[in-house]
This record gives sequence, structure tokens and C-alpha cells, in this order.
Amino acid sequence: MAHPISALLAGAALSLASTAAFAQMTLTSTDIAEDEMMSADQEFDGFGCAGANLAPALSWSGAPAGTNSYIVMAYDPDAPTGSGFWHWAAFNIPADVTSLPTGVGTDGVPLPDGMVEARNDYSQNAFGGACPPEGHGVHHYIFTVYAMPQDALPLDETASSAVIGFMAHTTSLDHATLTALYER
Repeated sequence: MAHPISALLAGAALSLASTAAFAQMTLTSTDIAEDEMMSADQEFDGFGCAGANLAPALSWSGAPAGTNSYIVMAYDPDAPTGSGFWHWAAFNIPADVTSLPTGVGTDGVPLPDGMVEARNDYSQNAFGGACPPEGHGVHHYIFTVYAMPQDALPLDETASSAVIGFMAHTTSLDHATLTALYER
């Protein structure tokens, strides 16, 4: 029988190896940049904000073998809600799609076939831009793409972002994140 500490160390080594595997995917954008302020193009149009409310262009690469679909999510952990704020949850993005254009899901910029946008915390099935309270300081907008082993999640557009996040965190093969900033 293995010593409990040996088992613990083996588990930690496996965890570190898994973490190293997660460093393979990359997420980039021509509209937003890591630790840089977003423009008003990504600001919400409502709740006292008057931006263009356009999803940023996103491109990803390095997904592992076995990827059959993607999830893209945007989350603000700094929102004064007690639980953060989900700005976007899109799933069932086909495996051959590795980028989304600026404003995807708006008039004239259709979603890729099969992609579903779930309800965000603005109660819309769409991207919802940044709109932090005035004077609240800098907010972090975490955009994440998840490589999924399933062709499609068994969910529809009524799914909450939290449920989609649960699916992403518990079954994804890999993920990549880009964190942009915004302040009013």
C-alpha cells in the first residue's frame, strides 16, 4: 500500500503536469489587450452607459486534440453584486471556428452555425458590454475560451452563465484567458 504522503506528492505532480498542459492555448484580440483599458466600443448601451456594446474580436489557437467545440465567456469579478457579473456566455461554438469577429451576434455579424448565446446578467442572450458604476474604480473583464470535448452541451439559450461556467470548469480540455480593463 502506498504511503499517504507519496500518494499526495504523486497527485500534486499530476496536478502540476495538468496545469502545464493548460498553458498551451492562447487567446488574442485586435480590439482588447491584456491589462489595457477597453474602448467605448465594448461599453454597454444602457444602465447609464452609452457605448457601442460590441463584443470584441477574439482569436484562439493551441487547442488540444479531442476538442469538439468551444465556450467563450466574459466575466467581471469586480461588479458590486456579491457574485460578480456575467457579460457573455456563448457555447457550442464548432471546433473549426477559432475566431469571432468584432460585434458577433449583432446586425450584420451573424453567429457561427451552432453557436448559442446564453442569458447574461443584463438578461439578454448576447454580449453585454462593460458598465461599471461611476467612480467604482477599475474593473477587470476576464474573457476566456474553453476547449470542450463535447460537440454540444446539453443546454439551450435559457441556461445561466453559472451553469455554463460549471460545465466549462469541470469538463474543458484546456482554456486561455485575456483580461481587459474598464472604468467610468
